[in-house]
Amino acid sequence: MPVVVKPEETGDERGALLAYLDAQRGGIRRSLHGLTEEQARSVPSASALSLAGVLKHVAVGERGWLRTLRAGGEEFDYAASAGEWEDSFHPGDGETVQVLLDLYERVANETDAAVRALGSLNETFEAPRVPWDEGGKRSWRWALLHLIEETARHAGHADVIRESIDGKGAFDLVFETGAMPEPDWSAFGGAPQE
Repeated sequence: MPVVVKPEETGDERGALLAYLDAQRGGIRRSLHGLTEEQARSVPSASALSLAGVLKHVAVGERGWLRTLRAGGEEFDYAASAGEWEDSFHPGDGETVQVLLDLYERVANETDAAVRALGSLNETFEAPRVPWDEGGKRSWRWALLHLIEETARHAGHADVIRESIDGKGAFDLVFETGAMPEPDWSAFGGAPQE
C-alpha cells in the first residue's frame, strides 16, 4: 500500500484496475521526488538499477505493452523488442528525470484512454510468442493485471533504491509529496515503528 486507492464506482472494473495501476505508477514517480539528476542516476544498492533507469524501463515497458495490445495481428519483431527492453534500463544523456516523467505521463494517459475506449475488458489481443511464454489470445483484463504486477514489482525496486540513497521510505515520500496526508497517529496509539 503506500497510498489508499479509492473504491471504484460499483461495477467499474476497469476504473478499479486503472486506479491500482496508477497507484503503483505514483510510487515510482515519488521515488524520484527531490533528487538531483546525479542521485537519480546513481546505483546505490546491490541492484544494477538506478531510479532513472527504473522510470525509463516502466515507461518503455508500458508503451511496448500498449503497442502489443493495439497490434491487430502485425508481426512481432522479437529482436527489436529485446533490444528496446535492454536499452530501457539505461537513460541516455538527454533523458533527464523530467523528460522521463513526461514520457511516463504520456504513456499512462495513452494506456488509460485505450482501456476506457474498450467495449469490454473481455476484448482480446494476440500475445506474441517469446522464449518464456507460448503467447496466444489474452484479454485486456489480463494485460492490465500484468501491467499492475510489473509496475508494482518495479515500485518495490524503486523503494529499495531510494532508501539506499537517502533513507527515505515510501511512506516518507507519500507524506512529503502530499499524495496522502499523514494520519493522526495518536488516535491509534502512536506512529508505527519501522
